Amino acid sequence: MSKLKIHPTAESGRVVRVTPESAGWRHVGFDLWKLKPGDVAEGGEAGRETCLVFIGGKGRVSAGAQDFGVLGERNSPFEGKPWSVYVPAGESWRVAAENAVTLAVCTAPGEGGKHPARVIAPEGLHQETRGKGSNTRHVTNIIPEWEPAEGLLVVEVITPGGCTSSYPPHKHDADNLPHESLLEETYYHRLNPPQGFAFQRVYTDDRSLDEAMAVEDGDVTLVPRGYHPCATTHGYDLYYLNVMAGPKRTWKFHNAKEHEWLLKA
Repeated sequence: MSKLKIHPTAESGRVVRVTPESAGWRHVGFDLWKLKPGDVAEGGEAGRETCLVFIGGKGRVSAGAQDFGVLGERNSPFEGKPWSVYVPAGESWRVAAENAVTLAVCTAPGEGGKHPARVIAPEGLHQETRGKGSNTRHVTNIIPEWEPAEGLLVVEVITPGGCTSSYPPHKHDADNLPHESLLEETYYHRLNPPQGFAFQRVYTDDRSLDEAMAVEDGDVTLVPRGYHPCATTHGYDLYYLNVMAGPKRTWKFHNAKEHEWLLKA
């Protein structure tokens, strides 16, 4: 199996754990929790801010001294917009599951004290459709760069069956603003129906990194550098949750030159 792909090995609890140390980078962390009714997930650490995203299910959420009550609405990431919570660096958080919960925990470096903990409700989320034809995808911005955070950028995307996404191939691995920003990235993939599969390629211009992966429901992929397009298969929609962070909190990408003609076609 590719070192860039992580497949959950447990059915409940924290089923995926990505740290800067395990990924071999500096910024992005990603955990996935699967909770049964009554189960509890908790975390929070100095020097790292957090975004909790309810992929599915409902749970009571607290952050620091604040009780945000029961959040969550959808049963599947293919049903509507998510409920999320921003937790500043240094504050603890806790989620107690009301029903079966799938919870994404997205982290990045932060000093804390700059932005208070807050609920990010579905009705306030910005959505857009990008591309056309067989390059169509539907984007929901959870923490885009115009919303407050220290380092995190969080977005979810649904790509209809038979379409490409993160395409034409683009990269953001050079600290070369205003042209390109350096951002590490994780993808958390889901398929509808769940027995489906999709593909993702991660590669650099010189092919020193060049991996093509078949991704299945629940897989997490790492993008340390390079281009990273996805392609769905007929009959199966692809959802993914992206977490990005780097030395500067802005998303400026560079398209693969040989494929830029597609933007004009």
